[in-house]
Order: sequence, then C-alpha cells, then structure tokens
Amino acid sequence: MREARGRREIVFSGLILPDFGQDVGVSRSLCVVSSSVSMTLHPYEELIAHLTRTSGLGPGEAARVVADVLSYFSEPVEEFVRRRHGELKSRGLTNDEIFPRVAAELRGRRVAAPELSLRQLRRIVYG
Repeated sequence: MREARGRREIVFSGLILPDFGQDVGVSRSLCVVSSSVSMTLHPYEELIAHLTRTSGLGPGEAARVVADVLSYFSEPVEEFVRRRHGELKSRGLTNDEIFPRVAAELRGRRVAAPELSLRQLRRIVYG
C-alpha cells in the first residue's frame, strides 16, 4: 500500500481482476488498483494466464472472455428459456419445434438445469 495524492493505492504484481460492475484495468507488469477493489485474487487467474499464453489475447481481453463465459453459464433457467425461445421464434420456428429443442439444450448445459416438461417451458415463456 502507498499514499498517492491523499488516496490509498495498492500495488500488486500479477493479474488482478475487478469485482462485478468494475472496469477491468490490467497491465502486463504492474496493476494499480484503488482500495475499493476486492483484495482477493480472481479464482480463474490461472485460466486467464493460460488463455494469454496460448492465444493472441492480452490479459484484459482474456479476463473479459472468462467473465463472458461465466456470465453465459450463470444465466438462470427461466432467462435462458425466454431468451432461446425469442431467438428461435425470430428464426421462424414454431413452438412445436422450439420447446423440444430448448429442452434438449437444457440437458446439455454445463451447469445442469432441472428437468422441465414442455408444459413448464411454455409456462416460463407465457406465464
């Protein structure tokens, strides 16, 4: 920690990621973070470092990719069903085609969703 113009700053070497709602600010050598940012290391720091080493992504880009993937898989079942129904409906599919497809997609989700009947899927969309 150091004082800089009346405010505390914490200097970390390595990769530090912000909490949700904060901007990603990453430097290859040092990362200066305000004291309002969480002091804990990101639980996926090794994954971000791996992506940086094995792809053309910089640390900030890799952090955003990881955050996007985590966000995608943390989507609640109801939101996923509504979103996919809207996407498939906009492609011209009928409900008789959509609901079995959404049910199959739910079974293949990385974070397993509860088994939902076609009726339950319809109720999520239409209430």
